[in-house]
Amino acid sequence: YIGTSILTGSDSFQDIVVKIQRPTYNKPFLGGFRNVSTGVEFHNAGSQTKPKKRPDKGIQLFCKETQTVVEKNKRQQTRNTTSTQMTKIGLYVSNTTDKLITPGKYFTAEEHHKRRLEAVIVLQKYFRRWHAINLVQNLKEQKRLRLALEAQEELRKKREKEDKLRREYEKKLNPKTKEDFELLYHDLELWMQEETEQINRTLSGAERKAALCALLEEETQLIACIGIHRLNANVENQQKAILHLLGKCAQPRRWKAYDGKITEMDTQNSLRGKELLEIYHSISTKDMPKDERTSVLLTLKCTVKEHECKLTQEIVALIDREVDLMSREVKECNLEGLRKRICTLFLQYIKIPEFNPAVVGLLKVPQDPLKLYKNVYFCHSCEKYLTPTEFPIPANSRTIGRCRSCYQLDNEARKREAYLKYRLLLENLRKSEVDYQDDSKIVFLVQLPDLQYLIENIWNCQSALSACSDLYDLVMVRWDKQYEWSPWNTILLTKEEADAHLKLCNLQKTYEAPFIYRIEQKHIRAKNYFAQIPVMSSFLHRSNKQANANSYKKRS
Repeated sequence: YIGTSILTGSDSFQDIVVKIQRPTYNKPFLGGFRNVSTGVEFHNAGSQTKPKKRPDKGIQLFCKETQTVVEKNKRQQTRNTTSTQMTKIGLYVSNTTDKLITPGKYFTAEEHHKRRLEAVIVLQKYFRRWHAINLVQNLKEQKRLRLALEAQEELRKKREKEDKLRREYEKKLNPKTKEDFELLYHDLELWMQEETEQINRTLSGAERKAALCALLEEETQLIACIGIHRLNANVENQQKAILHLLGKCAQPRRWKAYDGKITEMDTQNSLRGKELLEIYHSISTKDMPKDERTSVLLTLKCTVKEHECKLTQEIVALIDREVDLMSREVKECNLEGLRKRICTLFLQYIKIPEFNPAVVGLLKVPQDPLKLYKNVYFCHSCEKYLTPTEFPIPANSRTIGRCRSCYQLDNEARKREAYLKYRLLLENLRKSEVDYQDDSKIVFLVQLPDLQYLIENIWNCQSALSACSDLYDLVMVRWDKQYEWSPWNTILLTKEEADAHLKLCNLQKTYEAPFIYRIEQKHIRAKNYFAQIPVMSSFLHRSNKQANANSYKKRS
């Protein structure tokens, strides 16, 4: 607070007290002046009194102050003062470095732009030439790579076909499996049809009958030859099956650890299986020296003596008989029957769970007969009781028909068809559906006869695009890959066409309308055939609902 006096009248003053509020910040410099003679500086100052408070109206008001600045742009030319010096009296300026400049031809702005356009055209010519050369070189390189890739692909296909033909030839030359003999009988039937057709076309009367009788005799000899091959193959396959069974008994327990490594553990049962497998290998080995053979027989005798029963007593008696005959220098060829008998009885010994506990889960016939009552079916053709896996049941079948052996025997005697191609098609189809991992079910309900009907009667054994009729090169894939495979959502194509088809996103834009209509007609025929199957009816209704929903979305 400071005191000051103010003039209130002509001669009267009044002393008042003024409250000075000092700010907490430094005031800005507002300019000033300095006395030149005295050197005293005077600063401009400003003060602000507290404004009058506005009365409160009960309404909250907002205000916003704005300030605009008017700007103006104006071009200015600054001055540049220059001077020149010329020769005059009393001053010499050298002209050795001077240049004589003569004015050139004047050209207008149109001529200037025309020259620039011509220069740009020249540059474009050279650039386009360079770009065209690079483009042609790239096209040539792409063509070269494409031709090389096509040649490599053709070579690969040729090699695959040669390998396939060589494998088929080897299978027919040395048949081992059921499929190999199936191919042999199929080729025999084709040969018979060709020979019969030729005889009927070229001969007549008694000559034709004689030729047909000779052909029948030749067919009989070929069938007998195939039968001999089958007997030899059955013996070899039986031996392989025995070794496979013994190998499974000797396998250790395996499991996968958390780090991905496989851990193996030998149990008491697996060790017992290994011991029996080694003994069986030893007694079934031929051309063994007498000392080693005697040692193996003694080991076998000690092993079977651990369990007293009629079977082990018979094995021990046969072992003693062979040892006695070997001591009398009996020839090896005379001992083959005895040794086969020992192997057969020892195999029976191995298949008894009391002597080999590891074989319990590997026997087809369970030890408890009560388990067979609800899991055995009767074949009316061969009159045998067999497990369900021995019956090929089509999807549209309502009863248990003949077993696989009877079907195979009937096929060899009558039609002699080869189902290997259809079996490969079905295996490839199931593998591809498993890779989708969308819980496909229909493909595992379709059996081999159903797939054969689908390929032969609906798709005519040829590709829908290229009409290729080689079933080894054909595959069945989904028509619409968003839904699971079914007989009404499939298409028969070659392998290359199938790869390209599965990459498509919109079938309606890719294929033409007549082709799509033809495929849909095939799907309708497949629906009509498989609608008779009770198991397929639920899947058929579900697919119809999906189709109706899709058509409603398209119309919307």
